Amino acid sequence: MVVCGDDGLVHRLATELRGVYREQVVLVVPPSRRTPPQPMAGRARAASAALFGRMVTAVNRGAADSDDTLVPDERVMEAAEPTEAVLADAGVDRAAALALVYDDDETNIRAALTARRLNPRLRLVLRLYNRRLGQHIEELLDQAAELAAGATAGHRDGHGGHGGHGGHGGHGADIATTVLSDADTTAPALVATALVGTSKVVDAEGLLLRAVERRPPRPGEVADPGLCTLALLSATSNDPAGAEGSEDSGDGPRLLPDAEAVAAATGRGAVVLEQVSYSGPPLPARRAGVMPFASLFSARLRWSLAGLVAAVVALAVALIVVTDDHPLHAIYITLLDLFAINDPAVDAPLGQQVLQLLSGLVGLLLLPVLLAAVLEALGTFRTASALRKPPRGLSGHVVLLGLGKIGTRVLTRLRELHIPVVCVEADPEARGMAVARRLRVPVVVGDVTQEGVLESAKIHRADALLALTSVDTTNLEAVLYARSVRPDLRAVLRLYDDDFAKAVYRTLRTAHPAALTRSRSVSHLAAPAFAGAMMGRQILGAIPVERRVLLFAAVVVDGHPQLEGRTVAEAFRPGAWRVLALDTAARGDTAGAEPPGSGLVWDLPDTYVLRAGDRVVLAATRRGLAELLGRRTRSPR
Repeated sequence: MVVCGDDGLVHRLATELRGVYREQVVLVVPPSRRTPPQPMAGRARAASAALFGRMVTAVNRGAADSDDTLVPDERVMEAAEPTEAVLADAGVDRAAALALVYDDDETNIRAALTARRLNPRLRLVLRLYNRRLGQHIEELLDQAAELAAGATAGHRDGHGGHGGHGGHGGHGADIATTVLSDADTTAPALVATALVGTSKVVDAEGLLLRAVERRPPRPGEVADPGLCTLALLSATSNDPAGAEGSEDSGDGPRLLPDAEAVAAATGRGAVVLEQVSYSGPPLPARRAGVMPFASLFSARLRWSLAGLVAAVVALAVALIVVTDDHPLHAIYITLLDLFAINDPAVDAPLGQQVLQLLSGLVGLLLLPVLLAAVLEALGTFRTASALRKPPRGLSGHVVLLGLGKIGTRVLTRLRELHIPVVCVEADPEARGMAVARRLRVPVVVGDVTQEGVLESAKIHRADALLALTSVDTTNLEAVLYARSVRPDLRAVLRLYDDDFAKAVYRTLRTAHPAALTRSRSVSHLAAPAFAGAMMGRQILGAIPVERRVLLFAAVVVDGHPQLEGRTVAEAFRPGAWRVLALDTAARGDTAGAEPPGSGLVWDLPDTYVLRAGDRVVLAATRRGLAELLGRRTRSPR
């Protein structure tokens, strides 16, 4: 695996590839001596990166677990740009995958085109901020790879959209191109952390899944199995005197156990799979696109209009009394006098002349009031239709700070889960304002560091706070202030530097032991998705279980004799892999399971026969997935 980049994501991605997937990694990073002077935060990041580079070899030599062999030494190259000579020296022509995670889109695209020419069968992963451009680049590079490899366009399964994960079913090499962005990859983990306080999350075809550790059930209790039992924890995981999770202190963790093993595992905790869902109060009822008429006008203007209407009615009644005219005709004459379009009452009685003068005076007062009403209604309609204010009785919601790149994507995922959200944004022209306006999400416009802004977002009645602005100090200040208002508030803040995020987390956890605080760096949250894409589009994610790792993959059954033609029970191999769900959107006939396009079916019967056209989601160990997909295992050098 070759990883090229110029920020913290490149090192985090290399760590993920080595620690989780046990892959050999070649790093291409900019030369440290050519780095221009940086501020204190940038120098701290550069120093930590340099220290990381010196420690790489020592860490790799000692990295091992019971599920795979030792990892070969890592190679670090320094180059200002990923030119053709640099990529060739890094071994791109022999590599299985290449990740280009530079902060500049043009640099990543240029290097991708060069790498595709050097190795047409190379698996490419690009980091691009421009999503529409990413879709076109992905299609272009995939087409070039297919033509160079002699493949046809029919081999593509249609799951190669932006940030998506397709599957090739094990036919040949996976030479696909995947384009990802930080916002898309970090949003699921941030949403799950805000809801349930964990980042052990897998995004399976738009469905958020989390791994939950549960204590062993008490005598007489029946534990909730969730969607399925992924692992049994170590025998010493609940023993204070034992070394938790260690492999030399009893029976270690058991991955993907069968039903008999789960039933016999008395006194052992378990890791179960659950769907991330929201169980708080429902969204406030509203009529889409309909605004209350009273909200268009202020109270003072409404009282002015009411006074003028009362004056007109009084003049009409007085005219009826003076002239003994018909009520409708009297009202008509009063309106003519009001708008100064009636003939002067020269020969009329004195009372009627006085009423005409009063009507003209009321008409003069009516003109500025009508003009003010029109202007105020237009201004109020524009602001009210664009941004909604938090409802008075709102509670149990999520306060989201920042509607930038990442905040906008997190807002979309929260609304997909039907979670009430209140946003806070200082810039009225931020990119997420249009999304909040379209989703009818309440927005408080103001600087979160100013007094009263968080109170306007009902922070004292919120369930969670997501601080996702681009300024670390703003996020930290907002969380500290929210802690003073609600000491037990669940808070998640986005920080750029991973080491700084760890330090903040430890300090907040010590200061507020009863609260749930999580500090996350973008590189830490984005690395698993990039690593999964480098392993192939079929990899959905990974979840750690003590010192071991479970992988989740979407695999087409065709071409895998361990799955094709077998029932779900027969395809299950304890300790290796287990079929979790069937993707009904991948085919039109689902044997009556659910109508086409309904997504993932989790309650598959054990007697269901897996057919060649089926696409399934499975959990597997590293060794089990390597055997299933035909990947060769690494051997120590």
